[in-house]
Amino acid sequence: MSIIDKALEGNRNYAKNYNPTLGKRPAPKVAVVTCMDPRLSDLSGILGLPQADIDVIRTGGPAVTEDVLGELIVSTRVLGTTEILLLNHTGCGFTTFTDDELNSKLAASTGDASPAPMRFFSYSDPEQNTQEQIKKVRSHPWIAKDVPVRGFIFDVETGLLREVQPIARVTAA
Repeated sequence: MSIIDKALEGNRNYAKNYNPTLGKRPAPKVAVVTCMDPRLSDLSGILGLPQADIDVIRTGGPAVTEDVLGELIVSTRVLGTTEILLLNHTGCGFTTFTDDELNSKLAASTGDASPAPMRFFSYSDPEQNTQEQIKKVRSHPWIAKDVPVRGFIFDVETGLLREVQPIARVTAA
């Protein structure tokens, strides 16, 4: 049986005890942009928040792309979330390659370079990456300035979060 077939079987079991009140319109309180890494799947446990309070946006890296920005705008302007949490982590697979390396490897292994150069949003330093993502979110004009945007790194060895301070703005004297 394939993994997808097992998932379908699991869904049939899940549906037997499904609570239809979960089908109501969501009203999350915080938007969380996090990596697609399965070690970050238990956000309710990691953050100590009810699942219904978390609007989860998952992306590799976690990169704040144009799509992610659009989802954050909908989350804050339509769904009513009041805070944005960017959650990076140690040991991320996106630190194990560069975009150029992966483009070359895929072109060579498939014999087709036509998609290159693809942007995979690889990075080397989780702290710097988190700071850059905070800056991207904070600089978007449709994300209200009164919505807090904070970044964290989840340590996959300890389970602890460490806050990343945004890049200090330089102001003219």
